[in-house]
Amino acid sequence: MQGHELRRPVADFLRDGIYELRPSYQGVHYRILYFFTGKNVAVLSQGITKEGAVPDVAINRAIERKERFEADPKAHTYKPGK
Repeated sequence: MQGHELRRPVADFLRDGIYELRPSYQGVHYRILYFFTGKNVAVLSQGITKEGAVPDVAINRAIERKERFEADPKAHTYKPGK
């Protein structure tokens, strides 16, 4: 419901349009990297476990996936029944 307005400790903006959801479960810190397309749609890029800062390699991978999605959204969108 909060979309782009969701902030720490639940979510945070990393860089270049990439955000992270910040759930924890049984002492393990998970990070789900995502980006927005349009105003109301979030695209999940990947999930990682985290001990320190989110590694640059993970952010760069999310940026690459964002660029591929934006270049051809239909090719990267799930369609039920196909």
